Amino acid sequence: MGLFDRLKQGLKKTSDAISDRVNEVFAVFVEVDEELFESLEEALIMADLGVETSVELIDRLRESIKKKRITDAAEVRRELERVIAEMLSETDPQMHLDTAPSVILVIGVNGVGKTTSIGKLAAYYKSQGKKVLLAAADTFRAAAIDQLQIWADRAGCDIIKHSEGSDPASVVFDACNAAKARGADVLICDTAGRLHNKKNLMAELEKIGRVISRALPDASRENLLVLDATTGQNAVSQARLFTEAAELTGIILTKLDGTAKGGIVISIACRDGVPVKFIGVGEAIDDLQPFDPEAFAKALFE
Repeated sequence: MGLFDRLKQGLKKTSDAISDRVNEVFAVFVEVDEELFESLEEALIMADLGVETSVELIDRLRESIKKKRITDAAEVRRELERVIAEMLSETDPQMHLDTAPSVILVIGVNGVGKTTSIGKLAAYYKSQGKKVLLAAADTFRAAAIDQLQIWADRAGCDIIKHSEGSDPASVVFDACNAAKARGADVLICDTAGRLHNKKNLMAELEKIGRVISRALPDASRENLLVLDATTGQNAVSQARLFTEAAELTGIILTKLDGTAKGGIVISIACRDGVPVKFIGVGEAIDDLQPFDPEAFAKALFE
């Protein structure tokens, strides 16, 4: 199965939720008028794109339809797909890992699939011929270190770990030094996932950031927040809270294959300006895919 087919399959629930509602609108309307736009806006809100994003999307669609003088409702559907892809492309979905080593700091609350995402990221970069090192800096949650060790073994990469309860920043410091000494291309750091409204977690993330800056001052760095797509608009709220507390460079959105709420991809990227960089569309180790805005928009309406 090709990448697009796997994306299409992984987004089936979301695609059904969005396209079914959109199709219901186009089944009623033949002419392009204001009532059509209002009905589309309502359909998108119901598909979990959120009010603000849906309003902006329809405003852009309305302007584009007017500019292109589209009068056929069937053409409006294709234009809607194009506008969604355009909005998603306004943030940069590319990973910028230009140094050796480069650092990926992965954050997120417990239960969103953070450790699994790290394992899949490791496998993804290993498949590109890169030497990957993991840092087990989630030292507070029971079994977190063991879980990351399992993923390191599965992906075929080394791991730096201390005992449970150790200082997370100390683990990251040792991992930075090991990455330099071992000639690693990518260092991926796990972090604690306690609740996002706890000041000590944010202070800890800031401390880890300072350690990385001191140990690897010239390294490219990505700070990725892992979000669970099944939580819908709650994921949008988490993204905004973490954006305020951490210098996020991107989002990993997991469990898209298990939800009809994948429209939050559009909401997160368009409302907060934080690009979605990877999406999880299945359970397999290679089902974490780099985010492609045009392919995503197309899969929603296939």
